[in-house]
Order: sequence, then structure tokens, then C-alpha cells
Amino acid sequence: MTQNEALNILKTGANVFLTGEPGAGKSHTVREYVHYLRSHGVEPAITASTGIAATHIGGLTIHSWSGIGIKKALTKHEIREIGTNDRVASRMRKTHVLIIDEVSMLDANTLGLVDAVLRGVKENHAAFGGMQVIFVGDFFQLPPVSRHGEEPSEFSFTADAWHSAKPVVCYLSEQHRQEDPEFLEVLSSMRTGSVPAEHKARLLARQQTGVSESDITKLFPHNADVDRINANELSKIPGEAKSFKMNDNGNPKMCEALRRGCLSPERLDLKKGARVMFTRNNFEEGFVNGTTGDVEGFSPDTGFPVVITRSGRRIEVEPARWAIEADSRTLASISQIPLRLAWAMTVHKSQGMSLDAAFVDLSGAFAYGQGYVALSRVRTLAGLFLGGLNERALEVDQTVLAEDGEFRARSENARTTYGELDSAKLEQKHKGFLVACGGRVTARTPIEMLAAPLTRTPRSKEPRYEQTLALLLEGKSVSEVATERSRKDGTIIEHLEKLKELGKLPKEKLEHLQSKKMFADIHSAFKAKKTQQLSPIFAHLKGKYSYDDIRLARIFYP
Repeated sequence: MTQNEALNILKTGANVFLTGEPGAGKSHTVREYVHYLRSHGVEPAITASTGIAATHIGGLTIHSWSGIGIKKALTKHEIREIGTNDRVASRMRKTHVLIIDEVSMLDANTLGLVDAVLRGVKENHAAFGGMQVIFVGDFFQLPPVSRHGEEPSEFSFTADAWHSAKPVVCYLSEQHRQEDPEFLEVLSSMRTGSVPAEHKARLLARQQTGVSESDITKLFPHNADVDRINANELSKIPGEAKSFKMNDNGNPKMCEALRRGCLSPERLDLKKGARVMFTRNNFEEGFVNGTTGDVEGFSPDTGFPVVITRSGRRIEVEPARWAIEADSRTLASISQIPLRLAWAMTVHKSQGMSLDAAFVDLSGAFAYGQGYVALSRVRTLAGLFLGGLNERALEVDQTVLAEDGEFRARSENARTTYGELDSAKLEQKHKGFLVACGGRVTARTPIEMLAAPLTRTPRSKEPRYEQTLALLLEGKSVSEVATERSRKDGTIIEHLEKLKELGKLPKEKLEHLQSKKMFADIHSAFKAKKTQQLSPIFAHLKGKYSYDDIRLARIFYP
């Protein structure tokens, strides 16, 4: 099934299991669907099975979003208690579309708890409280992990909740990562449960004696190997390391979840010559999660690291922000340089990355999926340097293998069924679902979404800047106005900047926005550095305040 075919099915409001081989475009398809929903006024809940996966997509873990936390069982009383939590219950009742990413690592029991909570809170006995639920992932990758002493976890597709949802299977067949047909044959054969001798020979032909490739990322199943190699390689570089500390803002528990899931460490030690990897996407700056390079030095103006990528691009790397957002509000955020030492990393943390080259040692592989995940991170066979390979590394779970055939057949049936619908009927289904979600039938472009007046308040005929100002003059905070106007905090600050530029900002009437301590610190930094540019001030204050905080203080700077 193509990405466009899957999107057409998603837009009908059907529950969907979106799957496919690594590089098939699952994440891209989800991003396209989220953009489509938002352009029509529908805000989906974006969640994932783990903190790392949630960090990648800028969402919450499904455990946090649903209010179940780390619990493995819930009584009826506990479900009612979750329903009395206004914050959690409110977002559930307003949500019409729930996305759960990396579903392979979500166990059946947890999925059942999420289903039970949603039915109870939404007072709807349909699966997942009647909302559209989208499972995203590939069960050939890392499986759910049980705690020590517990029974082995079962795959989510075995849960009653999964079967009740009756998801349409969209098995993506395009390939956008692997560029080598021979290597793709090897990876595809692993999904059949039997790797032919010729395919295994291709892998073994890439075997190296020891970790000799010092300029590429090394993947290992165990943390101990990763930590040892990174620390050892950094210590070989002369001189003192420059440290960058992670900063956080917002709900403490959510900040902790972000820290655990972030691929950048809480304390990042770097030296000139250090091998690094970018830990998030920034297409404008020319890097993605998995881009590797070397630290050329540190900017004399900001102190931030300057990295030369493998492609030769020179990038001054500024702090990035990871956030948990719900209902257009930022609940928690962390900021850190989006880098990590990249001589080595675990297979687990590599999931979701695309690498030009990697040294992969699978002699210690101990779980189904580890070998497949590690090998499929690399784009070509020529980019693979194999350190070791045990039998488990090439094995796949037999339960997954049996189910995969069923998934493929169901996907082909769905492709045929939906493909037979004429365009008018399909469009009618799309519009019907948008209306059911309370969305707009006609999409707005990004520019129109910013410029168009709101229709839900008496101020709808006023220009957007004046709408923002009127709410602020009522004593509301930036975040409160952002929530009411379905905008982000940064957009509201942008409106304030425009009002100041137009000479229409009554500073004396907005004292409630002016935090004395924060503004004093930032204004002092403006004077000390003799600049109001964001990056130098952020660096001077060592990340104590966010970029939005500095922007707000700059608006009220004398």
C-alpha cells in the first residue's frame, strides 16, 4: 500500500494499524495526517509507547496521556478517579483522534487499560471510547519488555482492545531508507524467518576484526559497551571537556519523562574532535536525527559547538527544545544541545534513526528484533561494518511471523476495498469524519490560519494582534491567551512584538506579564553583552531562561 492510499483510509476516520518495513514512511504518513487534521481544526492526541519514542514525535507517553502511569491493573474505582482528574479527563473528552506510535513495544495489558479508561471517562462503550485510534509500528522491531519477576509481556495485537477496535491494516510497501537492493533483500528475508545462506554470507562479508572504524557510529545491544567506548574515546582527546547542562521548565514529572526519553544526555561533555550525532531533525539547518559529524570547535560568540558533518556542512549547533504539548499548551519542556557522543550507542536508542554508516556488533544480541533494528538503521550494505553476529540476531519472533502474513493479507483487502470507492464517495467520508470531530470541511493554509479571524468569540472581526492584546489586557497570561486562541506561546509573543513595532503596545497596562526577577536577569544580560540577539543571551545565562522568555523580556526592554 502506498502512503497516499493509507492517508485516504486514515481520513475516513477508520481505526488503523499503520505498519511496514523500516524506511517505508510510517512517520512521514503520520506527520501528513496530523497536518491534515490540524489544517481542518482537529487536534489529535499524539502518544507513544516509550519516552524515547514520545520525545521523537513531540508527544506524551500513552501511559501519561491516559493517566494510568506505571500501573499494571486498574479497579473500577481507580478508573473513576482518573475521570475526576479534570486535566486528564478534559483532554480525553475533547480528543477525537488518538495516535499511538511504536506500538510494538506496548504490551497487551497496557493497551487494555487505556481502552478501559477511555470507555469509562468518555462514557462510551465503543472501543477506545469511540475515538479514532491509530496504531503505528512494526512488530518485527523491539518487543514489549516485562519487569523483573513478571510474566513475559504479550504483543498488543493479542489484546481484546485491539480486536475490539478492528483496525484497518495499512501495510506500507514503499522504501525510502535503504538505497541498496541487495541489502534490502537481506532485511526482507529476515522478516520471513529464514535467512538464506547467500544472504547471511553478504552480512558476514561485511565483518570486521575489532572496532576499527573510529569515524562511524557503533551499535551494541548492551549499555555497558556503549558507555565504555564513548568515555574511552573522549578521554583520548587532549584538553578539558566543555560541558552543556540540560534545562527544563514545567511539570516536574513530565520534565523527568522528557529527560529519560531524550537522546541528548543531561550533561553533554564535548571536546574539539569529538565524534557526535544529532539527536533531532532540523531540515532548515541541514541535519536530521542520526546525522553524524565531528566537533570543529566552539563559537567564540556563543560558546556553542561547531560541527562539521560527514557531508562537509558546517553547523553552529544551538540548543534545541523538546516539549510535551496538549491542547496547544506546553506542559513541560527541556532544552539541550541536540547532540550526543556518537562513537557508540545502544540498539534500543537507535530505533527510528537512519545512518549512512555504522559498526554493528550483534554478538551479544539477546532479544528478538535487536538484530533487525540495528541492521535496518543503515542505508546500504557498504555502510555496514559488522563486528559480530550470533544466531539470535537473525531470528524473529514466531508469533509476529505468523501474524505478519495476516497483516499483509488484510492490508491488500483494504487497498482493494477502499480503492473501489469513487472519489466523490471517498471525499464524502472524509468530510463526514471532519464534521463528526467538530472540524472544518475546508482546509486553511498556514498563512490563512494565522491571518484569518476567529469566529468563536465576539472579537472575531478584529485583527489577530488586537484580539491577543484584548485578552492580555483582561489580565490573562501568555499561556492562557495561547490556549484560548489555539495558538502556541511563541505565536502570542510574536503578536506582542508586532504590536510594539506598530507602536500599539501599552506596556504600563501589561505589568502582570513582567516577571521582575526574570526580566532583571535578562535585561542585565542585554547590557552586559551589548546585544539583544537571542543566542548570545541564552548562552550567557547558561540556558536558565527559554528563548520565548528572552523574547518576552526583550519586548519590555527600555
